Amino acid sequence: MRQHPHRPLIVALFAIVPWLVPPAAAAAPPARGAQTSITAKVGEPVNINTADVKELMRLEGVGRKVAERIVQYREAHGPFKQPEELRRVEGIGHGLWERNRARIVVK
Repeated sequence: MRQHPHRPLIVALFAIVPWLVPPAAAAAPPARGAQTSITAKVGEPVNINTADVKELMRLEGVGRKVAERIVQYREAHGPFKQPEELRRVEGIGHGLWERNRARIVVK
């Protein structure tokens, strides 16, 4: 049986490539919610009774549609009395609530 003429070169490449390419673990994935707003930074409290759509979108996992639903709910039912009332808004599930509960305030 005859070997491929470039076999030694191919074997050498497979031995060298792992040393040239950095491991995937070294490349950190982008942080969730890494975007910042001009009015306030990510991680700061959000008053759900006064926040506009753009400010509400600073909450992790809240996109434009959910932020608009929060504003519509507030306009229809009045100001939130407790932060937990936010869970009544369609699109605010358990996971989204848990990720943001420390940042949600009512004043």
